[in-house]
Amino acid sequence: MRLRLILGLVVASVVAAFGMPAASGADETTQWRPAYHFTPATNFMNDPVGLVRHKGVYHLFYQYNPSGSTAGNGSWGHATSTDLVRWTQRPIALTADENEEIWSGSVVVDQANSSGFGTAANPPLVAIYTSRNRHTNLQRQALAYSLDDGETWTKYAGNPVLDIGSTDFRDPKVSWHPQTRRWVMAVAKSAERKVGIYSSTDLKSWRHESDFGPAGAAGGVWECPELFQLSYKNAAGVTTKKWVLTVSVSGKVQYFTGTFDGSTFTSPDASYTPPAGKVISDFEGDTWGAGWSTTGAAFGAGPDTPPADVIGAMGKTYVDSFGTGDSQTGTLSSPDFAIDQRYLNLLVGGGKLPHVEGGSTGPPEGDLIADFEADGLQAGWTGTGDFTNLVNATSSDLPGRVGRGVLDTCWTDCDAAVGTVRSQEFTIDRDHINLLVAGGNHPLSGPEPTAVSLVVDGKVVQTATGDNSPNLNWKVWDVSAWRGRSAYVEVTDQRTADWGHLMVDHIVQSDEAAAPWSQETTANLVVDGKVVRSATGTNAASLDWTSWDLADLQGRTGHLEFVDTATGGWGHLYADQAMLSNRPALDSAARTRWVDHGADYYAAVSFNNLPHDRRVQIGWLGNWDYANTTPTSPWRGAQSIARELTLTDVAGRPTLVQQPVAELDRHLGKPVVESVKRVSGSRTLRVRGTALDLEVTLTPHGTSDTGVVVRKGPGQGTRIGWSRGQLYVDRTGSGEDSFSPAFPATHRVAVPLVDGRLRLRILVDRSSVEVFTRDGQVAITDLVFPDLTSDGIAAYAEGGTVDAKVVARRVR
Repeated sequence: MRLRLILGLVVASVVAAFGMPAASGADETTQWRPAYHFTPATNFMNDPVGLVRHKGVYHLFYQYNPSGSTAGNGSWGHATSTDLVRWTQRPIALTADENEEIWSGSVVVDQANSSGFGTAANPPLVAIYTSRNRHTNLQRQALAYSLDDGETWTKYAGNPVLDIGSTDFRDPKVSWHPQTRRWVMAVAKSAERKVGIYSSTDLKSWRHESDFGPAGAAGGVWECPELFQLSYKNAAGVTTKKWVLTVSVSGKVQYFTGTFDGSTFTSPDASYTPPAGKVISDFEGDTWGAGWSTTGAAFGAGPDTPPADVIGAMGKTYVDSFGTGDSQTGTLSSPDFAIDQRYLNLLVGGGKLPHVEGGSTGPPEGDLIADFEADGLQAGWTGTGDFTNLVNATSSDLPGRVGRGVLDTCWTDCDAAVGTVRSQEFTIDRDHINLLVAGGNHPLSGPEPTAVSLVVDGKVVQTATGDNSPNLNWKVWDVSAWRGRSAYVEVTDQRTADWGHLMVDHIVQSDEAAAPWSQETTANLVVDGKVVRSATGTNAASLDWTSWDLADLQGRTGHLEFVDTATGGWGHLYADQAMLSNRPALDSAARTRWVDHGADYYAAVSFNNLPHDRRVQIGWLGNWDYANTTPTSPWRGAQSIARELTLTDVAGRPTLVQQPVAELDRHLGKPVVESVKRVSGSRTLRVRGTALDLEVTLTPHGTSDTGVVVRKGPGQGTRIGWSRGQLYVDRTGSGEDSFSPAFPATHRVAVPLVDGRLRLRILVDRSSVEVFTRDGQVAITDLVFPDLTSDGIAAYAEGGTVDAKVVARRVR
């Protein structure tokens, strides 16, 4: 049964065929069901897994929740295709049970029957997947096999086949290495930011060969690694083979090129040497050195040795304010130095608590509404749903709290708990209500809120959320318009997934608006007693380069000041290697080689068993910042168009190139060409559509910002443009975005014009745009959720003019 995703009737038939729950017609968001990107009929889908070609059929397995529209119950869904474009949904391949979830992995064709699961006449398909134990959280690698071309699967009785006792060991990608005649596995040691490489002759017994990493982007956990080989022609015209390692991290996919001998992968991309300069301190030694001074206990008597889980420091010792725990605070200050070079480069990591000028050091004066210090629930407050019996968390260690207690909806099963908590009524008699809030950042206007609100006469007049962190900080409501009125405070928690809880403390009416807490984990440059530059970590156990441009401070004198005034929840700072230089150091984001620069291309892997050394990759169109709340129903999650990967030479460096597979061309209509000259402002074109393959050529004339708007409608449109040497996709006005504050954003990457022109290929679908330029060297992929009637296209230029040529072909 072919799943024609734009037709509700066929979707319903798929639901019936596979016994999946269907939403009512009123709930179905057909305006966002893609026309040519795969989505399941119902429920939640994320990572593509087990991509393999077998007997002329392409198999797409994928992470799937068969019983819900948010992540969970990890299982493998299944779809097949004969052309990599149109997919038919099949029955679920591997289903979670009471003991294990089936997480990401791969599928190989065991042609020689090395596993013994099949026969010479009928070699098996073998799935290698991460078995996550529901009871212990252990992640171990396991096998299942199919003898009927992937329709049904049997789990291996000897599972697991690889267990290192870790809860962060996942996503095995296995392939055949012909030079050593054995299977090779690349698997993520996620929390260590490493890729483990293992080998086997029978898929059952695995030997550790080596680890790669940490390298490149290491601010988040590593996932979904893959190691593969591509042909490469260098600048001299000599063709060789290069190995490519891809790793998903922090919502994107990075890649490294290098060599692999069957045991060890090495890459010149793995290391970075910062610019040389005048060292202020390398923090090597037992003491801070002459002229350095400390206050408090956080920084101790001298540099520390980095523990095994902290990465990115240089040398043997570094700055670490953790001491014996986050409860310690203090400062570390350098002697004064002359600012005589353009940049100050230093490594910074740890907590992400910024410097706040004039920040609060205590709660504001006023009339207390609630302090949550009682052993039960605050007097006069009542709960509904799972919070009927809620009590204050009176032994809280949340940073930023006042006293010992907070209201915390992480109750019983934590994120699974939903309901409301409401205060007794009170009279508003001051101009401000100040309250401490932390936890989930899910607005009341969204589908699954975690919010605290002020209600007057039955109407919500003020609301606030956390920032997806445990750090309580002041929120301020101006309530002067309701003075003398009766009101109550209500906490709403309807979210059951990541950051599905809210923390509230110390609600007080006051004549003054509270400033944010002066709780910081910062590295600061101080000139004339004032902080003029500041940096923090990223709430991660990794250090990365920060570079401050000091052009406006040349000839002045300053000093470094490291500050830790936080007492929990990443309440500490790491630093190392501070130096002045004439060139900036590049942070990992700037120097990392990304497969795609958008927000919605993740967990990408390629097909095994393709002929002629062809390499085709698919990525998940999603991002964990909002994956569980995107506004589609009765499904959630989509896969990218299949992309063919090659290598090309750019300035002597092997560089990954990606293009939509040629098979897409068979599904394209006749080209419609439209050219406009000297556009100033915006001009709507005649071309329209919600499922298009566009080739766009822009020739700017003195303009600072130019491009095209796709999916254009009243008050809506996604801008794809070029400004100041950067290609960008701006989805801040693309349509529905209330489901997450992280969604409305602009994503950019440096792209120079070539012969004064910018050439783009843009795949437009009902809920996504995929943008390619520089012949596929650069890509940006983003989800968008416009109205179905927003199908226009416009060219625009600001501060100049542009010539635009658009070749549009409808995707059938």
